[in-house]
Amino acid sequence: MHGADTGSAAGLGDRNGHSRCVLCGALHPRSWRLPFTPAADDRIRAEFVASEDLQGYDGLLHGGVIAALMDTAIIHWLFQHGIQAVTGDLRVRYLQPVACNIPLELIAWLVFPCPPLYHLKAELRAGGRPLARAEGKCMRREAI
Repeated sequence: MHGADTGSAAGLGDRNGHSRCVLCGALHPRSWRLPFTPAADDRIRAEFVASEDLQGYDGLLHGGVIAALMDTAIIHWLFQHGIQAVTGDLRVRYLQPVACNIPLELIAWLVFPCPPLYHLKAELRAGGRPLARAEGKCMRREAI
């Protein structure tokens, strides 16, 4: 996984108990260090390229990796808003095969807050075209 400069993204995950997360943690030796940043309409986004070592079928990103990406985007939206939470339900809809080695965009946003519960959505895109969508329900957790 290759991202842009992720200083602020890695720091956000690190401050929220994710320092060793394989997707965003600065202390994990093989972390992807996804570069999440705030976006328009109170969304969060990351741009990256998924390498072939994450494939399932030849040349295609593994479906479990796609689900993990969606989960991470949802959690990072919460981090951006000062909320630590755990995912209780994640539903992924695979719309198109996702090729490896192409620029991808990951976006997440809040649908409905009902603290301590939060309902969010995420989308994985290539060239502005949706490839996968997810809905997640998360529950606030106490910071450790």
